[in-house]
Amino acid sequence: MVELAQADPGARVARYRAEINAAIAGVLESRRYILGPRVEKFERAFADYLGIAHCVSVNSGTDALALSLRALGIGPGDEVITAALTAAATAQAILHCGATPRFVDVDPLTRCLDPNEVESNINASTAAILPVHLFGMPANMRRLGRIAATHGLAMVEDCAQAHGASIDGRKVGSFGNAGAFSFYPTKNLGGVGDGGAVVTNDASLAAKVRSLRNYGWIDDRRISSQHGFNSRLDEVQAAVLTVLLPYLDEGNRERRAVAALFHALVDRGITLPLEDCGGVYHQFAIAVTDVDRDRLRGCLSTQGIQTAIHYSPPLHRQPAFCSAAPCALPQTERLSRQLLSLPVQPEVAGAHATRIIAAIERGMQQCRAS
Repeated sequence: MVELAQADPGARVARYRAEINAAIAGVLESRRYILGPRVEKFERAFADYLGIAHCVSVNSGTDALALSLRALGIGPGDEVITAALTAAATAQAILHCGATPRFVDVDPLTRCLDPNEVESNINASTAAILPVHLFGMPANMRRLGRIAATHGLAMVEDCAQAHGASIDGRKVGSFGNAGAFSFYPTKNLGGVGDGGAVVTNDASLAAKVRSLRNYGWIDDRRISSQHGFNSRLDEVQAAVLTVLLPYLDEGNRERRAVAALFHALVDRGITLPLEDCGGVYHQFAIAVTDVDRDRLRGCLSTQGIQTAIHYSPPLHRQPAFCSAAPCALPQTERLSRQLLSLPVQPEVAGAHATRIIAAIERGMQQCRAS
């Protein structure tokens, strides 16, 4: 029996290994390892791919969020509205700025920020909205954009799971003041280490982030003009990402094909993610509603299929974020108990989708019978 990992970035590297090896060798031969021509080439290519004027690469998705917020002037005394059903990085970035997360509930269908909840939680301290395109499903950016404009709020999109996702043909990352991407190895566009990027159509904002990522320098005199950081994407990661970027759309199409097969699941005890032509299915997370999720997970594991749980407990239940305002998040709480992420990476699930479906159906029957 072939053991299926929930995700396997090494399999993607193997798929493009010859090109990746050549790109890394080129960096080593160049003797230019930090902020060199390969970083510039990737920044231009990624901005062009997204249809956005500026891309500033940084060392992680977390820093992409934090530096975006800092460049927008978010700091102590400010609140940033975001979701609790997300990775810790989203809210950690808010804390890094000295601001406070205000968690609001998610839409039960998209699993992204519920615009009604966002609007009802705006107060005098609210400075920004930070929507997360969870699992590669675009948030309701049209409505959130109108809310931000009405209340004079900044907006930074967390696109860490949504490389290539779109709304009516327009790529996510282009709706807010800035978009923040992660290139962690498991992402739809992932490197062989950490990495991230800030994208924006605002030249002034891009310049601020470029300064912040490199000690607050504004030119080659190496004079720090502000409180800056060491947050640079290295040339090796940029070279690898430049190799993989042209294959992103193909990989996303393959993910959608796997997701289309998974949407054939009809068990009444499972709720499926939305079918959205603009989604890129970074994860395919089912909601297990009438059996114990952990028992189903165990049944799948015995059949050689590994799964993952994203995200439990949700952030508002974690000690690091206890300073956030108390809140009732019933949809977030429910989903955190029910969501189970299946293998959807093409190199893992592409040839095994029907096997995964059959395993889920057997697992559900076993859970009900026992």
